[in-house]
Amino acid sequence: MSLAVDLHLQNYAKSHCLEGLTLPSIQSIMQGTDGYTTEQAKKFLKFQERINNELLQHRIIRNNAYTTWFKQGQQNKEQIKAFIVQFSVFSNQFLIAQLSKTLNAESIESMRASKEILANELGVVFRPKKINNEIPAANDSVDPELVSTEGSIEGGLFHFRAAHFEWLLRISDKLGLTFNDMGKRCNGTPSTLFFCDELIRLYGGENYAIAQTSSYAVENWAAAGFWGELVSGFEKYNAVSGTKLPLAFFTWHDRIESQHALHTQEELEEIYFTHDIDEDNFIKYGNEILDGVAVFWDGLEQQRKQLQ
Repeated sequence: MSLAVDLHLQNYAKSHCLEGLTLPSIQSIMQGTDGYTTEQAKKFLKFQERINNELLQHRIIRNNAYTTWFKQGQQNKEQIKAFIVQFSVFSNQFLIAQLSKTLNAESIESMRASKEILANELGVVFRPKKINNEIPAANDSVDPELVSTEGSIEGGLFHFRAAHFEWLLRISDKLGLTFNDMGKRCNGTPSTLFFCDELIRLYGGENYAIAQTSSYAVENWAAAGFWGELVSGFEKYNAVSGTKLPLAFFTWHDRIESQHALHTQEELEEIYFTHDIDEDNFIKYGNEILDGVAVFWDGLEQQRKQLQ
């Protein structure tokens, strides 16, 4: 959307007491798209208040004890190694949940949206969107610092070394960890595996309404700032220890997660205007997946204390 269109939509929202909706929803209301009424919009904004108060205040979003500690940069090498191993298990096992979400999609659009994430995780680089009706040349780089965080996998290039798991392997190499130390269920602690299984059950489950709820909760957790806290902690660790751990896996995710949260918000609004949503179940299952997230981080918190 152009700046002028954005301003026009924002003024419309303000004059009709619809502030808080994403711009695509406001545009659909203005255009009279089926289901997009002012009455439904006001119902959604009340629902959003419930989400803000009953879901997004979850302790793992508001106060993550592990990342609060991590960002101080006081880790020892064994704590760093333990974290990288457990994070690699979560990252690698997430592929199963994302594949399940793709297979259980309820529309071709939803399936493609899930495939975007899955294929990118596996090593298909995003190709930036058209500029002046021209498609930019595909970027041949596999350096995550240079890889785009925007665009689509459509027409993108696959590289083994662009797989997110391989980005983590570059860190593990510096720490003396082997390929077989990383990513496999046998390397996961009970708390890490519980989280992975909750992702498969809820985020990738057959009930697509629950999957969408879980996606919304997970993306808002991911966009709440923990990536930046991890980056800060790693940078301090590198400076103090003299180690040069490559951090692009974490800096790339820090750049992309706010975009994911916005897209998830747009998806939620689209579903609310075009389908029936059980608001109580949305809050219930959103909190369930965040409880799983909390188990993961609580496990890391206990582990790091044991390695002091």
